[in-house]
Amino acid sequence: MDDKPYHHGDLRTALLAAGEAELAERGIEGFSLRSVAKRAGVSHAAPAHHFGDVGGLLTALATEGFLHFQAAMDAREAGAIDPRERAVRAGLGYLDFATARPALFRLIFSSAKPDTANPALQVAAEAAYLHLVGLVNAMGGDEADIIALWAASHGIADLALGGKLRMMHHMPEPAREAMVRAVLTRVLPKASP
Repeated sequence: MDDKPYHHGDLRTALLAAGEAELAERGIEGFSLRSVAKRAGVSHAAPAHHFGDVGGLLTALATEGFLHFQAAMDAREAGAIDPRERAVRAGLGYLDFATARPALFRLIFSSAKPDTANPALQVAAEAAYLHLVGLVNAMGGDEADIIALWAASHGIADLALGGKLRMMHHMPEPAREAMVRAVLTRVLPKASP
């Protein structure tokens, strides 16, 4: 047995934090269990013990990513009652998540590495999707409206991460938010007369 003091109160959480930092710094291509272990200051076997392999750790990170994604939308929606306002705020939360945690954003929406058959990942991803469905249903929208809101929110976030929204790059934060609000409002189901 190793006499080295066990310094992590929650090794799984520490490994996930180290994994997210490693993903942000090195991307999927440079991501390895050994580098995550080194970053977390634990033996190279520790990540394998908790997650099995690289795919297991990336799947756990993707699951956590969806939870953080939902939390970002919830934080923006806090206090809003009107369904249209809640939907716009959720879209702003989408952008908040993407800009605050770009590595997780790319992992959950662009990578084939996480195991999408993993039950925990399925539950987290489905919860985020059903939240979007609930927002649109509360406005009387249909499937096309769901896709429109999702595509607009995701498109703005993805373009922002890629530095492609040049016209918004130099805007002060209130003007950027007003622009995003205007775009998202345009794709929402029409208000009932």
